[in-house]
Amino acid sequence: MPEDWRKGNVTPIFKKGKKEDPGNYRPVSLTLIPGKVMEQLILGTISRLMEDEEVIRSSQHGFTKGKSCLTKLLTCDEMTGLVDEGRAVDIVYLDFRKAFDTVSPKIFIDKLLKYGLDEQNGQAQRVVISGTKSSWRPVTSGVPQHSVLGPVLFNIFINDLGGGAECTLSKFADDTKLRGVADMPEGHAAIQRDLDKLEKWADRNLMKFNKGKRKVLQLEGNNPMHQYILQAAQLESGLAEEDLGVLVDHEPAMCPCGKGG
Repeated sequence: MPEDWRKGNVTPIFKKGKKEDPGNYRPVSLTLIPGKVMEQLILGTISRLMEDEEVIRSSQHGFTKGKSCLTKLLTCDEMTGLVDEGRAVDIVYLDFRKAFDTVSPKIFIDKLLKYGLDEQNGQAQRVVISGTKSSWRPVTSGVPQHSVLGPVLFNIFINDLGGGAECTLSKFADDTKLRGVADMPEGHAAIQRDLDKLEKWADRNLMKFNKGKRKVLQLEGNNPMHQYILQAAQLESGLAEEDLGVLVDHEPAMCPCGKGG
């Protein structure tokens, strides 16, 4: 791929909070159209390889063929069935801090080679704000956002997250949800062991969980409300949590007749 096609203009997109804080902006990489066309061709080859070798775990629902927000939300059927049976269910919601921007190139390249893909290099970026441009700098970390290949490459990077989990784990890109039956001490212990595994994965891959988005939702009235620990901090328990735009509440659903449904 020509050198110019591997260059991108980074445009900061404001998310929320104080506009004076650079951390409140999402760095979106805009590349040339010919480069995007080439990326699309490469994407087809990578996707076929990932599909033929069944590389991407079934727990991943984001940017994966045959998966979507809907398939991830449908995984709630098992959870609601357990709650209807009177079982206590704990759901831990996790999110990585600046996930796409903090991917380690060395670790990422090792994973690409593991799956039979060549390493990518020679990428460069500059920041463009109101027509003012910075000088070009080599890309030393992260996966370019708003690129064609970015999402599938990130899926490869995060693919081994949750390997060997005892409870049910589902992902949409980096948004991670861990759930398990929690009405017995063995259930609490299994969820905590899985959290410990996720913490070790984050440490090995130089990733950090977003402290403000680490929550546990504890369902069913007889839930013992066990306390879980992640990265030496107790997880905050909430009454409701948004899951891909759908609000999941700790209270059982009610039908018009006033009975649980």
